[in-house]
Amino acid sequence: MLKLKLTKIIVTRIKKNINISMPILLLSILLSIGETFAQQYPTRAVRIIVPVATGGATDILTRHLALRLNNAWSQPVIVDNRPGGGSNVGFELTATAHPDGYTLLMAQPAFTVNVSLYKKLVYDPLRDFSPIVLTAIGANVLVIHPSVPARTLKDFIALAKAKPGKLNYASSGNGTTPHLSGELFKSMAQVDIVHVPYRGAGASITDLMGGNVDLAFLSLSSVLPQLNNHKLRALAITSSQRSAFMPELPTFSEAGLKGYEVTGWYGLLTQTNSPKEIIQRIHSDVSKILQTKDMQQALNSAGLEVATTNSPEEFSRYLKSEIRKWAHVVKLSGAKAD
Repeated sequence: MLKLKLTKIIVTRIKKNINISMPILLLSILLSIGETFAQQYPTRAVRIIVPVATGGATDILTRHLALRLNNAWSQPVIVDNRPGGGSNVGFELTATAHPDGYTLLMAQPAFTVNVSLYKKLVYDPLRDFSPIVLTAIGANVLVIHPSVPARTLKDFIALAKAKPGKLNYASSGNGTTPHLSGELFKSMAQVDIVHVPYRGAGASITDLMGGNVDLAFLSLSSVLPQLNNHKLRALAITSSQRSAFMPELPTFSEAGLKGYEVTGWYGLLTQTNSPKEIIQRIHSDVSKILQTKDMQQALNSAGLEVATTNSPEEFSRYLKSEIRKWAHVVKLSGAKAD
């Protein structure tokens, strides 16, 4: 069916442009073919690779989006979880897939961190991927155990300076965003706090609640119940603006540490050299879904908000800025991958 349609396009173009030079005619035909591919897309199942395990914010977001794309495209949209290697398994699998727009990646902050954290990668986050759309953002918070005698961020910084090397912070592992968030905080606040790596966020939250560690940088959605039950205390939010989920919580800049910002983000990418028309089609369809109240409510239930940085070009600039930021933090901290 598609071959027949393309043949008709070529014949029609030749008939209409009989007096036009051959190069211009060929360009006209190629543009028409590209438009046709985009209009036909997708003609089979689309796979979205999630580079982390099921159950987290990345996975939940992707499944909500896949369900709605399935309905919009009338084609299966498969969520393919490929955890491992600090998300590198999923990143590599996407980078080496055929560039036809049928294998997508739901990336998260590790995408911009790993290039500085790992010495040898088989992919390059800028060279091998085409950004499509930044879908959502999620806030992180600095939380402490209630036994720590600090009510504000300024109180805590003063306490940490008075007790160098005595306070410790948990993370979900060396080189993870919670770890590097702590290192960025140490550098900017000029404090000495000790890193305690865990294997996963769940274990770090458990030990924080038990008082075995003093603080952690965690996603707001993961600790909101504990904050509401006063089992943990939040001092500041790492995003540039306050969160609708906890509007009373100040940003780091508002709380006294100006310029500190770490945002959890989630965005769709595909392989470099994928058809631009298809990238634009995916961008347009996903953007429409993100603007629906239904999808926004689904994101809010997972502690996420729709991203305002939307175009592929804006997303590309955002990725470059994040890579530069984390390269500086990784170098400063001396962090190495497990």
